[in-house]
Amino acid sequence: MDYQVSARKYRPGTFDDVIGQPHVVHTLMNAVSTKRIAHAYLFSGTRGVGKTTVARILAKALNCEQGPTGHPCNTCANCQEITQGNSVDVIEIDGASNTSVDDVREIRENVKFTPFRGQYRVYIIDEVHMLSNSAFNALLKTLEEPPAHVVFIFATTEIHKIPATILSRCQHYNFRRIARAEIIERLRHVADQDQLTIEERSFMALARASEGSMRDALSLLDQAIAFGGKTISHADLEVLLGAVPQELVQGVIKAIMAQDSPAALRILANLLDQGHDLRAFCAEVVEHIRNLLVASVVPVVTELRGLIEASEEDVKQLAMDAKVLTPEQLQELLTIFAQAEDSLRLSAHPRFVMETAAVQATRLLHQRESGAARPVQAVSAPSSQKPTVRPEASKSAPAASPTPPHQAAPAVSKPVSNTTPTSRPEMREGLTPESSRLSDQPMAKEVAAFPAAATAQAAGGQPTLNWEAIREEVAASFPNIAPFLEAGRYIGIEGGLVTIGFTKQVTVARARLEKEDNLLTLAKLCEQQSGHPMRVRIVELTETDPPGLTMAQMRAAKEQDQRLVLFERARANPMVKRALEIFGAELAEVRTVAQKEASE
Repeated sequence: MDYQVSARKYRPGTFDDVIGQPHVVHTLMNAVSTKRIAHAYLFSGTRGVGKTTVARILAKALNCEQGPTGHPCNTCANCQEITQGNSVDVIEIDGASNTSVDDVREIRENVKFTPFRGQYRVYIIDEVHMLSNSAFNALLKTLEEPPAHVVFIFATTEIHKIPATILSRCQHYNFRRIARAEIIERLRHVADQDQLTIEERSFMALARASEGSMRDALSLLDQAIAFGGKTISHADLEVLLGAVPQELVQGVIKAIMAQDSPAALRILANLLDQGHDLRAFCAEVVEHIRNLLVASVVPVVTELRGLIEASEEDVKQLAMDAKVLTPEQLQELLTIFAQAEDSLRLSAHPRFVMETAAVQATRLLHQRESGAARPVQAVSAPSSQKPTVRPEASKSAPAASPTPPHQAAPAVSKPVSNTTPTSRPEMREGLTPESSRLSDQPMAKEVAAFPAAATAQAAGGQPTLNWEAIREEVAASFPNIAPFLEAGRYIGIEGGLVTIGFTKQVTVARARLEKEDNLLTLAKLCEQQSGHPMRVRIVELTETDPPGLTMAQMRAAKEQDQRLVLFERARANPMVKRALEIFGAELAEVRTVAQKEASE
């Protein structure tokens, strides 16, 4: 027998052999078994996920000599002819090359003929979205009321190009991408059948490169066999796929953990010397950091198998590496390389972008540790010493009594850092339960403004803010950040710490407001109004937080209230009342005018 590619050799012949589409298979089997067969089906999904294969199996199920049945025998004459593609009752049409009205007219003329051997005449039109609008219109009437012995099965990779009039006349089944675990299982089966010697991690590399397409995975396996024969080494497979060696990805991660910037830059230089794509490498780094983040918050190794698509050895190694960094640090690393991945798409200097991200990541931990040293020294000062007060604050504020030995210093007298575990108890002191709970969120970010003068608040009392005035000042003086600020919710102020919350969906506004310059701007505005040093932090609101309105919603509600007041005042005016009675009219709009304009 002539050679067949693996995608054809191991193509499923029955519903039981189909993988990755249980929702489609179960529905079609029940429909055939209960004789609830529709006159038209539409299969949509990405390439290589089984649309045409399932269409042929459905044709077998309808025309099997033992059927219609959900379990075609695959051995009778009808099933064999459909498998070989020479059945007169199953007509496969390529929509890309038969796009005209004449082709559809030919179908309309032939549907009236009864099946030759089976019970149904099945028309399978692949890539149906390629038909012209005229061809679709010519098919409408036949598609809506075909003869009882005709079944149409359409397949497409671009469902958005199908006219709504066609879509409404079909039963639509969406084929999803096949999971990597199922692709790996099928690849193992093929390797056993063909007696191949292949490493376990090579199966994962093939599944990753296939991007959810079973046909692509089998085609890549055939390509690897042609390259290396029956014994396939992982190094040869990486060269063939053009994939980034995992050793380089792990090398960058180790350089980050060791805070070794030169090592990271050397790895990037080696990567470029080997001709690898920086975007592909950055995507691999992002995925690896994501896996580390999952491993850091899921301590049980057995539970990671369903969350991380990797071999058992790789999962164990990830669990060990995840203990080095905290989830907060991993989230910041993920942000750095995700932003670098976006920048690589447009940058004319991709190497510089990647090197900058690598240096920033390798120095991140060092910066955090050095930045956390100052608050620790401030806390360790003896409690019997008198608090340091700025001269300008001491003039107006009453003398503060010494802090009792058994009492911790107020939280407002210490800069807060969200990256070291030792900062959390200090953050909770003096805060309300809601603010304390928000401070524990790992995604919280804050900027300390004027930390050297923070101790003056102990003598000056609790500061207060008119947040509405601050919001108006931002709208007037900083229009570039005003819309992002209004997308959030003002939580409150406790001890010089202003908290602004954002829901999980408002990612863009939150990211813009979290920039250091914008946070410092808000902190300075708060300080100017209150006369006290201020810090501003951004937190993520969760479902357990009490409901509330955003600043934009509160502003809109205030404007609506003002508008209602104007309407009531206008209706109460005698002249307006008289005019409305004379003309039988109603108030449509009321607006205020300046005195000069009114006098004119």
